[in-house]
Amino acid sequence: MKQNMVAVIAGLLFGIGLCLSQMVDRSRVLGFLDVTGDWDSTLLFVLGGAVSVTAIAFRFVLRLPKPVYEEKFYLPQEHKIDLQLVLGAAIFGVGWGISGYCPGPAITGLIFGSWNPVLFVLAMVIGSLSYGYLSKSSK
Repeated sequence: MKQNMVAVIAGLLFGIGLCLSQMVDRSRVLGFLDVTGDWDSTLLFVLGGAVSVTAIAFRFVLRLPKPVYEEKFYLPQEHKIDLQLVLGAAIFGVGWGISGYCPGPAITGLIFGSWNPVLFVLAMVIGSLSYGYLSKSSK
């Protein structure tokens, strides 16, 4: 129960941060991605703040023997860059560039009642289910 409460609080904090930083505004994100046109640099501060907090916090958190409400840290074990990783990153980047959303801001954007995040989340779910189906059938 405590672990779920921490997850809910973290999710709410993350969603509030996305709203305050305007990352749920697809025109703001698309303006940031348009480096050759009318570039909007404001999200650079969001990126800088997130990277700074993470770089500092992880130095302390990963020194702990284990997380507070878990038995161990679950960190990536793979360190190689393979074709699947590169293709996945490319598809993610193209989707982000076309839509102006990535998963967190799109899910948060659902609360505003606009169709754009609804369509993105629907496409994301269909893509995830398709990948799960195709990867199982190829084994």
